[in-house]
Amino acid sequence: MDEIRINLEDAELVTAVFGAMSRNVGIVEETYGVEVRQRENLIVVKGEGCREAAQALNEIIALIKSGETPDVQKINYIVSLQKEGKSYKEANLSGGIICYTHRGKPIKAKTIGQNAYAKAIRSNDIVFGIGPAGTGKTYIAVAMAASAFKNKEIEKIILTRPAVEAGEKLGFLPGDLQEKVDPYLRPLYDALYDILGRENAMRLKEKEVIEVIPLAYMRGRTFDNAFIILDEAQNTTKEQMKMFLTRLGFGSKVVVTGDITQTDLPKGKKSGLRQAMQILDGVKGIRFCYLKAQDVVRHDLVRRIIEAYERLARDDDDE
Repeated sequence: MDEIRINLEDAELVTAVFGAMSRNVGIVEETYGVEVRQRENLIVVKGEGCREAAQALNEIIALIKSGETPDVQKINYIVSLQKEGKSYKEANLSGGIICYTHRGKPIKAKTIGQNAYAKAIRSNDIVFGIGPAGTGKTYIAVAMAASAFKNKEIEKIILTRPAVEAGEKLGFLPGDLQEKVDPYLRPLYDALYDILGRENAMRLKEKEVIEVIPLAYMRGRTFDNAFIILDEAQNTTKEQMKMFLTRLGFGSKVVVTGDITQTDLPKGKKSGLRQAMQILDGVKGIRFCYLKAQDVVRHDLVRRIIEAYERLARDDDDE
């Protein structure tokens, strides 16, 4: 049986590589069909896939030495990158802090796709972040907006969503119009509160430095020196998307996020996001970033669910 030995400086590092209840090496063993064992300062890898497994383990070791803590998401990401012939270490994701939360926690890209997305936002006036749930499309956009505000690059943050029903009717919800639409805007509020702190975000909202509004409220307005985020853009109509994009004023940035696999528009209504993907690709100053299941940073089951639905969609297209 093939065998590779990795000699480390101390047993503590070996323990960190294995992780709680050997969870880290368990992922490696399952992925490559190998057996991983500890012998004092040695990690012994046995099996036909030992070479690839050892490469993955060396990536995990480099991650730990850089000061990061390997979790299930990172281990799975290292493995998925390796399958594509890419290296987590070479992706240089350990730096590039976008901003800090109100608790002092650094926010940074966790995947190559997220890193490219953040860089695109920095260097383009309009960026489309398109991908499945859990890829950080909205959160990174809000973090970039908060960073731009803190650095005095913009004066206002505008967050908006189309208020489209997903199986329930808006009119039957209790309260006035603002109370009816607030549930649709809750993910934007959550990201704001996490990054800026609830009290600070509410204070900025009262001063109208931050506006969280339904898409319909944007008609007729122009935003200068603002960072404007349109979330859930797959639920815009063609007319709404054109209206939104033409709100762009001087000194402003626009980020549009959406998941084209989860559209809640009425049957027969074409998504404004899909049309924008067709007619705006290649327009100078506009950048499209496509995130995928590999970029999911939620529970690992979310990634598997997305991959299962992607396989179903491919099978349906083949029929």
